[in-house]
Amino acid sequence: MPLTVVAFNGSPRPKGNTYRSLSIVLEELASQGIGGEIVQLGGKKLAGCKSCYRCGKNKDKKCVQTDDDMNYFIERASKADGILIGSPVYFSNVSSEVKAFIDRCGFVAKANDGMLQGKVGAAVLSVRRAGATFAYSAINFFFGISEMVIPCSSYWNLGIGLNPGDVLQDEEGIATFKTLGNNMGALLKQLHK
Repeated sequence: MPLTVVAFNGSPRPKGNTYRSLSIVLEELASQGIGGEIVQLGGKKLAGCKSCYRCGKNKDKKCVQTDDDMNYFIERASKADGILIGSPVYFSNVSSEVKAFIDRCGFVAKANDGMLQGKVGAAVLSVRRAGATFAYSAINFFFGISEMVIPCSSYWNLGIGLNPGDVLQDEEGIATFKTLGNNMGALLKQLHK
C-alpha cells in the first residue's frame, strides 16, 4: 500500500501562506512517490477539549463531542502514515483550530493505545515576523507526547510572509520546506521497509 501524508491547514485562509508552505512539502513528498493531500482545518468551528475522559472509556478512536467535524480530522490523522500540521502564527502560537485539534486528537490518541505512535509528524508554519518558534514547539510537543517520529530540516520549518503568496518570496523558507519534504519522505520509507 502506498505511503500517505495528511496535511492539516490550520489557517482560516484556505489558499494563504500556510497552504502554500504545506504544498511545497507535499510536492517534495510526491517526487518520492508518497501521496498527500491538504485538509482544511482552519476556519472550522471546532470546540476545545472538555477533559471529560469519555474517549478513554469508549475506546472507539473518537471524541464524544459530535457537534463539529473533529472526528473526521482525527480519523484522517489515524489512517495516514505521516501528518503535517500547518499553522499561521497568532500571538506567538498556533491558530485556535490547530490547538483544538492538538488537544482533542491528543486525548483520543492516548486513550486508544497511542494510535499515533510511530507515525511521522512535522510542523509547518507561516509567520509575519516573529513568534514562530513557540508555535513550532507547540506542534512538536504534541508529536512528542504522541510518540511520533519528527523529521528535521535545515532550519525550523517556517516561511515568512504577511499577505497570501508572500511566503513564495522567502527563498530560505522554500528551501527549508523542500528539505523537510525530502527528509520526511526518506524517514517514512525507512520506517516502512
